[in-house]
Amino acid sequence: MERLLDDIEARVVGCLVEKDLATPEYYPLTLNALTNACNQKSNRDPVMLLEETDVIRALDSLRLKQMAHQSAEGVRAAKYCHNLEAVLNLDPEDLAVLAELLLRGPQTVGELRNRAERMCPVGDLQAVEELLQNLTEREEPLVMSLPRQPGRKEHRFTHLLSGIPEIEETSALPTEPARLKVAAENDRITSLEEEVAALRTELDEVSKQLKAFQSQFE
Repeated sequence: MERLLDDIEARVVGCLVEKDLATPEYYPLTLNALTNACNQKSNRDPVMLLEETDVIRALDSLRLKQMAHQSAEGVRAAKYCHNLEAVLNLDPEDLAVLAELLLRGPQTVGELRNRAERMCPVGDLQAVEELLQNLTEREEPLVMSLPRQPGRKEHRFTHLLSGIPEIEETSALPTEPARLKVAAENDRITSLEEEVAALRTELDEVSKQLKAFQSQFE
C-alpha cells in the first residue's frame, strides 16, 4: 500500500473514524478534541501521550495521503475529518472494524464484533468474519490474519495500513511430563538398538577371524 501510516497517523485517523461513527454530533473534531481522543486511556492500545504539535504533523501527513483534511464547518476553530470511506471505498461496518484495529491493535473476530458495535451495527460473528474476509481478499488487502498464538483457539486480525507487521516468534508451550518420558524411552531404545548393531558387527568380525584361524589347520 502506498499510503503507509506511522503509529501516530494510525491513531489520529482511527480516532477521527471512531468519533465520526460513535458521536457524529461532535464531529468533525477540533485539534484539542482530537488530541484528547488520541490520548484516551479507554479503548486504546497502547495508551499514548501526544502533544497538539504531534497531531498537527500527523494531520498534515494524512492530508497529503488524502486520508484526512480540514473541514469547512470550522468557524471559530479549525475542525478536522477523515476521508477513508472515499479513499478506500469502505462501508460504515468496514470503517468500524478498521478503526478498532487502528486503535487497539490485533484482535479476534469476537473482540472486533463486540467492540465495533459501539460505533456501528456490524451483525453477528459470521457477518464480521465475512467482512474481514472481504477486507483480506481485496486487490489491495487492508487486513490480514495472524498466526494463531500458542494456547489460543482463535486467530487474530490486524490492519495493513501501516504495512505487513513483523510476526513475532512465540515460544512453544511447555512439554508435558508424559511426552518427556516417552522421548526419553525412545532415546533409550534407539541407543540399545545402536549398541546391538555394533555388537553384531563385532561378532561377525570375530567369526570371520575364527574361520580364518581354523582354515590354517585343515
